[in-house]
Amino acid sequence: VQLVESGGGLVQTGGSLTLSCVYSGLTSTDYAVGWFRQVPGEEREGIACITHDNGNTYYSDSVKGRFTVSSDNAKNTVYLQMNSLKPDDTAVYYCVLDSSLWEATCGPYEYHYDYWGQGTQVTVSS
Repeated sequence: VQLVESGGGLVQTGGSLTLSCVYSGLTSTDYAVGWFRQVPGEEREGIACITHDNGNTYYSDSVKGRFTVSSDNAKNTVYLQMNSLKPDDTAVYYCVLDSSLWEATCGPYEYHYDYWGQGTQVTVSS
């Protein structure tokens, strides 16, 4: 399984960005795709995810109401629409995939996710 993120960059406070994650090589239909982010020196934070079969989503409190995760199953692509960006959102964003989802929901726990993308930098200037 391969995950390729794109869409990171530099944006001003209050601006928007959309990250994309294209995945390939998956044979299961019981999976979820999520997004984590990490600031150097800090722990990774699971911020959003979406399940493939029923489209259930999860958002961390830090992004709820500002970020939206969505999927295009025909294109094997998951998006993270980020609005009202703040300097605190500056981080490397990683696309992750849980290839053996065994419940109807997904969540922010690293150990659930067995595949990770290479990461894309998002920088929000003040």
